[in-house]
Amino acid sequence: MAIVGLSFNSVEAKRDKEQRIRAEIKVNSVPRINDMREVTISSLGNKKVLSMAFEFVTNYDPRVGEIKIGGDLLYMTEDNKKLLKQWEKEKKLPEKPSLEILNYLFRRCLLKVSNIAEDLQLPPPLPMPTIKPKTK
Repeated sequence: MAIVGLSFNSVEAKRDKEQRIRAEIKVNSVPRINDMREVTISSLGNKKVLSMAFEFVTNYDPRVGEIKIGGDLLYMTEDNKKLLKQWEKEKKLPEKPSLEILNYLFRRCLLKVSNIAEDLQLPPPLPMPTIKPKTK
């Protein structure tokens, strides 16, 4: 099983200028698979892979802003039919591929969201490391 491609097709970001940014802001990021279908990829020798439409949403509390990224992820596995059947029935994936896919989306999307958040003067979705003086 392997992720063989990722493309972004939408970015929506907004900051609510009416809300003041305070010191205590909670940031929550959630990846979500919205749809899945089987596609044939010619560059992989006409292999069939799963194309998953995803959305990655970062919310702020209080509601000072929101960042949404949408796209498609290509996932190659020997179990296309099994995964598609489970998706159509339950709208979820088995644990192992789900963890692999969601962790990949976190890695790729959090980097993009961090840059967008900086441009909008919103807190980053990940705490940034800080250098502290040595204690004596």
